[in-house]
Amino acid sequence: MSDEKKYVLKKLYIVPTPIGNLDDFTFRAVKVLKEADTILAEDTRTSGKLLKHYDITTKMNAYHMFNEHKAVEGITERLLSGETMALITDAGTPAISDPGYLLVRECIKKGIEVECLPGATAFVPALVNSGLPNDKFFFEGFLPHKKGRQTRLKFLATLPYTLVFYESPHRLVKTLSQFIEFFGADRKVSVSRELTKIHEETVRGTLSEVEEYFKSKTVKGEIVIVLGAHENKK
Repeated sequence: MSDEKKYVLKKLYIVPTPIGNLDDFTFRAVKVLKEADTILAEDTRTSGKLLKHYDITTKMNAYHMFNEHKAVEGITERLLSGETMALITDAGTPAISDPGYLLVRECIKKGIEVECLPGATAFVPALVNSGLPNDKFFFEGFLPHKKGRQTRLKFLATLPYTLVFYESPHRLVKTLSQFIEFFGADRKVSVSRELTKIHEETVRGTLSEVEEYFKSKTVKGEIVIVLGAHENKK
């Protein structure tokens, strides 16, 4: 009896995509995308480059943060009618700081089978590569830009876990400065950018050291910040 995975109708596949290097894609992910009836893509232009690289000709429909609330009902109706769909985002695993949660929740509610393939997620290599404890960690993702940001930082400041954040390059130095204010200048931190790409970089040190390093740089690429845990010294 063959161990090959049997792909079924009326099913939603969640398919992680490379976060930079196009070689970081699984054979199974390619197979699912080729055999699906429709691929739901965050940005069809961005995903088109990946699909072309792997000779995947499956039709795409746009599914992103600006249309997901309206699109969910129609997508689940199509799945219930017998379509097989695959959800991808521009990079990484859908629903991790990207669209996907609402659709998965609705599929489960309506009895539609959902299967998530293993694959790329930016925070995992950044966390492991940080050199900070990763047996227990707290994934925060993107902090609120304004409302609730300080309240959130006060809460995070006392957690006894390694903390993981996503940040945009133009906000990095400002965020590190805020971290110094709320977490202390000597808190250990690791900042990774351009993961899996040619100019991949990880900078480790105290918050004050790493802030000083990036102050003199033009920062590019997506950012993962891994922050050491609060240490109760009482």
